[in-house]
Amino acid sequence: MAFEATSRLITAPPDPHGRERAMRLRQLGVGLGQREDPRFDEFARRLAQIAGAPIGGVNFIDETQQYFAGMYAPTGDPDNAAAAPLRPEDPSRIMDREQGYCPHVVVRGKALVLEDVCDYPRFAGDPSVDDMGVRSYMAAPLIDRTGTVLGTVCAADVDIHPWGRRGLEIIKTMAAEVVDYVHRREGLVR
Repeated sequence: MAFEATSRLITAPPDPHGRERAMRLRQLGVGLGQREDPRFDEFARRLAQIAGAPIGGVNFIDETQQYFAGMYAPTGDPDNAAAAPLRPEDPSRIMDREQGYCPHVVVRGKALVLEDVCDYPRFAGDPSVDDMGVRSYMAAPLIDRTGTVLGTVCAADVDIHPWGRRGLEIIKTMAAEVVDYVHRREGLVR
């Protein structure tokens, strides 16, 4: 782990495949700057619903940033605590690659389940714990047919959530569905 001049803890691991991933995302027509696709929001909504979590996401990660092409989160309206898809132009759809937990999943290439992020010093220091109140997190990598890890599907909760084996199965199943959709989309993009 390293510290920036501002003393913010940098928790994301080095990513030796970021450049190749960015090129692959452009080929597939997904990620930041690509055409919007409401199906990714639908995947995020379904994931949150199935996982029993208030937050769900489909996240594509390039060399420097993360883009939540699919996002389902609380609206922020205190009178209506229901979750909803965020608008495509919402700035909270974009995060620096150094923040959050998804970059760890991408570099590892394996699912990650954190029932209480505060139990793990490496993850408890992440700004999303304080900024967003994330307490539980799970994600699976989106590995396409070329072996490239494109990003993640993820779910998060502001409470400790005992995801267990069922959560792991849910997240892996949703990752497979999203990758299948990306491959079908690829045929239409070409």
